[in-house]
Amino acid sequence: MHLITWLNSQSGIAHSTDAVRVGFTRYSIEAAVRAGAVQRVRRRWLATADAPADLRIAAGYGARLTCLSVASRHSLWHLPDGQTHLAVPPNAGHFAVGDHRAHWGGGPVGTPKYALVEPLENALVHVADCQPFENALVVWESAMNKGLVHPDYLAGLTLRSAAARRVRTASSSLSDSGVETIPRARLERIGIRMRQQVVLDGHPVDGLIGDRLVLQIDGFSYHGTPEQRRRDIAGDRRLTLRGYTVLRFDYKQILFEWATVEAEILAAMARGLHLAAVRH
Repeated sequence: MHLITWLNSQSGIAHSTDAVRVGFTRYSIEAAVRAGAVQRVRRRWLATADAPADLRIAAGYGARLTCLSVASRHSLWHLPDGQTHLAVPPNAGHFAVGDHRAHWGGGPVGTPKYALVEPLENALVHVADCQPFENALVVWESAMNKGLVHPDYLAGLTLRSAAARRVRTASSSLSDSGVETIPRARLERIGIRMRQQVVLDGHPVDGLIGDRLVLQIDGFSYHGTPEQRRRDIAGDRRLTLRGYTVLRFDYKQILFEWATVEAEILAAMARGLHLAAVRH
């Protein structure tokens, strides 16, 4: 096998120790470097020209990607902060990582010596320690929704981080996206319980407050076609005719106009629209 072929199987970058371990000689490695086919990163790391930039950054600092950087790699729903998040050795002291974000704390899963990416479980712990509670909850629930981690598995992990334990306790696998997680968390903060994926009229709704107040939330990529939009509106009409009040919001309102969203929900509750109809 050619060195470049092997490196491509390792996401384009690997430690020279691993290259030697699988059978490449130091002479062949040096020859590839001299020929320009392979580049060195921080002396001991070998990279192809197409190696991902985030892995190059991690190798350059002798660190591993973690937190939101791992969330991005798994395509988890998250609110980007524009930084590369790096797990640095616990004994690194004042580890300078430039404009990047350093994480010292460990996680529940052991990491191979020359890995450049933290296991997802460890990254979730770093997310809980690094991000505001709601942002962290979004990432954890996205990981569960994608089936990357199971709630029962997470429940069995020993977590030393109080923030991670708090996020784990609050997590649910019912949110289809972060814009469904955020309203539930924010409403719970003011004492309002929003049940998720309750089946009404033969279909699950995004949220139900009390018995009759339905919240429907349009995410980034959902409900985008005219046909989908018509189905959504028809569903809202059917629920209204059955005595429910339906409040529909889009992701921009959830993320950037929450004060208005919350005020409308509270106004609906003040009128008793969340309560079951009184039969005479």
